[in-house]
Parts: sequence; structure tokens; C-alpha cells
Amino acid sequence: MRTTLRGLAVACLMALAMPVLADEGQQAQQLIDSLQFRSGQIEVGPAHAHFNLGTQFRYLDKADARKVLEQLWGNPEDDSVLGMVVPTHPGLDEQDGWAVVVTYDDEGYVSDADASKIDYDELLKHMQEGTREANAEREKAGYGRVDLVGWAVPPRYDAGAKKLYWAKELAFNGQPDHTLNYDIRVLGRHGYLSLNAVSAMDELPKVQAGMQQLLPMTEFDAGARYADHNPSTDKVAAYGVAALIGGGLAAKTGLLAKLGLLLAKFGKLLFLGVVAAAAAVRKFFASRKAKASATVR
Repeated sequence: MRTTLRGLAVACLMALAMPVLADEGQQAQQLIDSLQFRSGQIEVGPAHAHFNLGTQFRYLDKADARKVLEQLWGNPEDDSVLGMVVPTHPGLDEQDGWAVVVTYDDEGYVSDADASKIDYDELLKHMQEGTREANAEREKAGYGRVDLVGWAVPPRYDAGAKKLYWAKELAFNGQPDHTLNYDIRVLGRHGYLSLNAVSAMDELPKVQAGMQQLLPMTEFDAGARYADHNPSTDKVAAYGVAALIGGGLAAKTGLLAKLGLLLAKFGKLLFLGVVAAAAAVRKFFASRKAKASATVR
């Protein structure tokens, strides 16, 4: 899953940080003033999707979203970013500001046949196992650890709307202030739209309320909807709904850096984490498949 792997390009939280330009307030304000915020009906062309934003949200297109991520918040370049949904309040330059990074994965139609069968408690255990294995490699190399504390919001799949959301609570280096990673996946005919927000855990009520407001505002265009799938011609993804959750142990690069992640320095170590986590998830699904086969026999 290309989008998932891109989203896993993060590793170790050092401390909460203000935006990179915070000590140069005038430059930061000039950058923010240059942004072209849009509202209402927003087309996300590459994804064949759209937002119908209410007054509580505004949208930044690809170029402006990357300005925020790369120039204001100091992230590495990421061409996969399609845009950014930003709450009207608080502002991007405020300490409690947050935003939603928009990306799209076109690896095919994701079957939701497994959605009603997922044991999320069991899946969480295997995801935590993956992060523990990754920590062993990080600590061996002299770096800090990341722990998946648990679900901040348990996964929920709306079979009618074809939308999935969940949130994870993450702890970095044993720090008492934990990090919230909130994810939404909207399934479509040719892939899925990813909406990812990161904030401090104590901002969960605010972020949860905002993401739930955003959920019904996000749809695929006619012809690209999940219901438009043609099994005779369309590409089908090699994974199901559970893998969308199990594969995303960290979060979208963009917003995690705002919380102090040193992306470039820890990229290699995170890759080790991806391998360990993926192995744990594969083991989990292989076990489920074996049990199912035994039952059939």
C-alpha cells in the first residue's frame, strides 16, 4: 500500500514544537497570509472525489498544503499530498491548531468482505506487537521508542457509506504527553481517500468532533464510487479493510512533524518498524485464514 508506506515515514517524537517559523513570526504570518483558502464545493481531481465543506472548514490545494507542511511546519517534500482541510478556528499558526492532510491511494477496489469479522482487540494486540519489535531495533541503534498505547477511538466501519475511521493513542520516548493520530478512509471504485489528522491527546474531543463533521462532507464523484465497481474490468486491491487499519501504525508524515518528529534522521529506523509491524499483521491474518480453512474442512 503505497500511501500507507508514505504515511509511515516518521519515527521518534522529541518534544512538542511550535511551527518551524515560530521564531520568525513575521515570515510565518506572511506565509499564512499568502494562502488561498477555499470553501464550499471542493473538487479533488486526482482522486475523483469532492468535499462539500461547511462554514467550519476551509480547503488548501496541493501547492498551499505543501507550503504549510514543508515551509511552515518543516516537513520533507511529499508530492503525494493532494490538499489540506483546515478548521476555520483555531488558525494554523496557533499552538492548538490542527489540520487534515488529504491523500489518495489508487491500488484498486478494497473489498469490505472482512469488515464485519474483524476482532479489533486482537488486531490491536498484533499492532502493538509490531511496534514493540520495532522498538527493539530502535533502542539497539540508540534511538527512542514509540508505543501504541491503544485505540483513542475504536475502529468503526460504516458499510452503507463505505467509510472507515479510527484513532490511535501513541507515546514517544515514554513521555507523559501522548499523541493522537486520527484516520479516515473513504472507499471508492479504484482506491481509497485518506484523511489524517495528528494532535495532542488532550485535544481528542475537539479533533473527534471535527472529524465527525468532516466525514459526511467527503464523497467520491459519480462513476468513481464504491457502488460503481465493475468486477469484470476494475483492479482489485490485494488487501481488505483490516489491512487499512493494521498497516497504519504511525501517521501521515505532514502533521506529525509539527509535533516534533525528526523525519529524515529516523526514516531508516521507521522502516524497520514497518517491516516488524507488517510481519505481525501478516501473521495475524494468516492465522485467521488458517482457522477459517480448518473450520471449512
